[in-house]
Amino acid sequence: MKYLKLLCLILLIQSSIFGQKPRARDIGIPFDGKTGKFNAITDVRGVEVGYSTIISGQGKNVRGKGPVRTGVTAILPRGKNNNPVFANWYSLNGNGEMTGTTWITESGFLEGPIMITNTNSVGVVRDAVLKWYVKTAWYKEDFWYTYPVVAETYDGFLNDIYGFHVTENNAYEALDNAKTGYLQEGNVGGGTGMMCLGFKGGTGTSSRLVKIKDSTYTVGVLVQSNFGSKNNFTIAGVPIGKELKDTMNYEFKAPPSYQPGDGSIIVVVATDAPLLPHQLKRIVARVSLGIGIVGGRGENGSGDIFIAFSTGNPSAFQRENFTKIDELPNDLINPLFDATVQAVEEAIINAMVGAETMEGINGNKAYGLPHNLVIDLLKKYNRIK
Repeated sequence: MKYLKLLCLILLIQSSIFGQKPRARDIGIPFDGKTGKFNAITDVRGVEVGYSTIISGQGKNVRGKGPVRTGVTAILPRGKNNNPVFANWYSLNGNGEMTGTTWITESGFLEGPIMITNTNSVGVVRDAVLKWYVKTAWYKEDFWYTYPVVAETYDGFLNDIYGFHVTENNAYEALDNAKTGYLQEGNVGGGTGMMCLGFKGGTGTSSRLVKIKDSTYTVGVLVQSNFGSKNNFTIAGVPIGKELKDTMNYEFKAPPSYQPGDGSIIVVVATDAPLLPHQLKRIVARVSLGIGIVGGRGENGSGDIFIAFSTGNPSAFQRENFTKIDELPNDLINPLFDATVQAVEEAIINAMVGAETMEGINGNKAYGLPHNLVIDLLKKYNRIK
């Protein structure tokens, strides 16, 4: 008990030093697995993440004016270096969008950043990525083609989504500000206006270190979390949603077509393990298990789409030359499966712990996860002392 309190205190002090809000581990929520330094997707060397967050206005929605609760997230696999990575993707339920995936399936490579925004802004963000390539001379040739990867979740309960407030400049901001190190979570970037499992959702991240023979590899995850029914919400095996079913419910007038569980989750998995595209397909399919642990069921109205990439084999992409690559044996891949499931689970909870209560259009409100009540329930069920 004393050790747990001391550990939580150290984590809270660390969070304060780095300007971070408390995260799931900081408040005492238990997880399996060893994290990297930042417990973030940026623990995978070279990966950079940037945000553009748009929050303005309050009260009655006036289309085109707001209130606005939205943004853009950018994930750059090798930072500002144009060096494609092996990749693959998977859809648990396809009521959503992730552009550029057919070429990833065909070629095995992800050739640029991954962008995440709201449902109605996929087009403008996609076009902005192409213009950013031109601005930054991402491609040196006069003739080139590429298919930007842009994913989305729906923030229309809190955001004036048909006001189309995300602009090219927001995409540029997310790309230009991308960095390594500690990341903000909750109401930030593309996750700004999102809700999750009966509470406020948003952007979350986590990582795991995995030792395989004499090498240590990192698996990092970033989620834009906007899914799930409160009735299924679980932390560490505790039915948090059922216990808090009458506590801090969403406050909004749902349309007739709305069903509990409607929404979406986008998950990005990064690793430095030398995996080939067919192995990354196996990794990214395991994302579903992490979502299921916290209560996701891949509901009919949910777009649950995931992508994984490997920063191993930095010389893999060649246009004219033959190359040699490393490949992790399939018989050694199980620890990476475990790491993926664990990091997805924690990233979702980090998004919810980091998210604060938000009021959006027409007074619609999503409440932040009540930290103290969650810890009390974990104690009640003997998950912590």
